[in-house]
Amino acid sequence: MGTRRQSAFWLNLLALAAVALSAALVVTGNADTGNSNQILNVSYDSTRELFQELNQQFTAKYLKETGRKWGIQQSHGGSSRQARAVVDGLRADLVTLGLFPDVDLLRRRGLIAEGWSQRLPNDSRPFTSTIVFVVRKGNPKHIRDWPDLIGRDVSVITPNPKTSGNGKLSVLAAWGQVIRRGGTEAQARDYLVRLYRNVPVLGSGSRDATATFAYDNVGDVHLTWESEALFETEASGGELEIVYPPVSILAEPAVALVDANVAGTRKESFTKAYLRYLFTDQAQEVIARHGYRPVNAEVLRRYSHRFPAIDLFPATLLGKDWNEIGLKFFADNGILDSIPLERAAS
Repeated sequence: MGTRRQSAFWLNLLALAAVALSAALVVTGNADTGNSNQILNVSYDSTRELFQELNQQFTAKYLKETGRKWGIQQSHGGSSRQARAVVDGLRADLVTLGLFPDVDLLRRRGLIAEGWSQRLPNDSRPFTSTIVFVVRKGNPKHIRDWPDLIGRDVSVITPNPKTSGNGKLSVLAAWGQVIRRGGTEAQARDYLVRLYRNVPVLGSGSRDATATFAYDNVGDVHLTWESEALFETEASGGELEIVYPPVSILAEPAVALVDANVAGTRKESFTKAYLRYLFTDQAQEVIARHGYRPVNAEVLRRYSHRFPAIDLFPATLLGKDWNEIGLKFFADNGILDSIPLERAAS
């Protein structure tokens, strides 16, 4: 593609296309790190590049300030799958997941303390994002808005909402844009059914879907995180383009210390310092460069050219809180179970 970054991007996608991703494969050395100067950050699928840079900057800063050398391991996969992996025994020291309910699941299982979201600024949300579209060069299917995704000749790539935060947010964005425009729940359900008729395959997470769309060349439009869309298009050498729909959902990824694995250990002070670092001006700059909307207003203002202003509705448009939203859409016999995904899963 002409640049080292583009070559690395396509090589990464080739690797992803060849290997089925899972949390156990993504992280190396994920044994109990209680007696070593290592911590494990269990994160969602598209944050690899972001946390690589944040880890390098913070560990260097911490070494300079304290004289103590620490390292940070990473595990990546679909956000909901990652949360379940921690419940099942993956020894995370902190989690940085795409959805509030994925973090809160760990509280409900006794792994994270009550009131966890109040321990850090902005309810433990260091950045926001949204769901946008990636299309092929020249936008041959003329995709501009959500109604364009349900045409008969349009193929949509999006991750599995049963395993992926990207997938769940895409469901909520698709449903919510109907409601935001004054539509009924019956119309929203009809839209969702028609959308998934156009999904030929469901990946387990956002990067898996990126590989399908950008490397395997499947689909006309990729429904993905804004950060992933920026990464994908900037590395494509002009072969892919972003389309911002007029309205989409406000995504608010959350971070937390996993108390059951960290409290009272020698890792606690380092892990807490790392989480606080995510809200500093230095980290917020890195966050903005990687395509996530920083919560620092001044940094966001400086990067406003990177983040077009669109109508971002909160998840609470769809329910009074995440507990109600989760039960309504994603619990057994919820809305998602009534939406045929068979073609997408086949």
